[in-house]
Amino acid sequence: MARPMRAALFVTCLAEYVRPSIADASLKLLRDAGIEADTPEPQICCGQPAYNHGHRASAKAIARQLIDTFREYDRVIVPSGSCAGMLIQHYPKLLADDKRIAAPARELAAKTVELTSFLASLESFEIDAELNAVAAYHDSCSSFRELGIHDAPRRLLAQVRGLKLASLADHEACCGFGGSFIVEFPELSARIADDKLDDVGHTGAEVLIGGDLGCLLNLGGRIGKRGLPVRVFHIAEVLAGMTEDLDSLSSVIPTDR
Repeated sequence: MARPMRAALFVTCLAEYVRPSIADASLKLLRDAGIEADTPEPQICCGQPAYNHGHRASAKAIARQLIDTFREYDRVIVPSGSCAGMLIQHYPKLLADDKRIAAPARELAAKTVELTSFLASLESFEIDAELNAVAAYHDSCSSFRELGIHDAPRRLLAQVRGLKLASLADHEACCGFGGSFIVEFPELSARIADDKLDDVGHTGAEVLIGGDLGCLLNLGGRIGKRGLPVRVFHIAEVLAGMTEDLDSLSSVIPTDR
């Protein structure tokens, strides 16, 4: 008899400290799919900020700790294309010259999967959620370009009762977040976000959905600043049917830019 799969959820630091409901929604979805996922400790940042700024020693230290945290699991599921991309694409390169940890880094990369890709791969899994609204889906750069994710979130959202998914004219366009880009180039970031939101507005969407919290915080902040009638949710919250009990991300973050 085959051993049951041991799955872990990598909550991500942004979700843990800013929007814990994403972790709750992800765990609910996995339970609905018949998978009891653990959230082993310690879980820290994936190290992407340090990595992107060239602080390789710090990024390596963070990576080693996460590799140890998830070493005993068969699958590591991540509700973020950005953080999943860091584990899948960048850890093996970052630790390639470390003889002790290079192989475990490759093993972690091979067993890591972004949440919507994982759920969409389950043949018998069906979404049980309702959201009566027209919605647009934002593909993050990491999810779309780095991991090649496009169809999975749309196939899952198509199962949400009452939800009509509108297509953005330029779904490949960045939201302007880009990690530290929003800090280093705030005015340019805001202009890029506004272009994205104009695209959303042209679809008539009342709800903006995405799979990366960083993008949603950026776009939600601009929505709040501009007073646009668009609610913002992470896709896990929508698929888990939790939107009625949550504030939109456009109303829970500062709008001071």
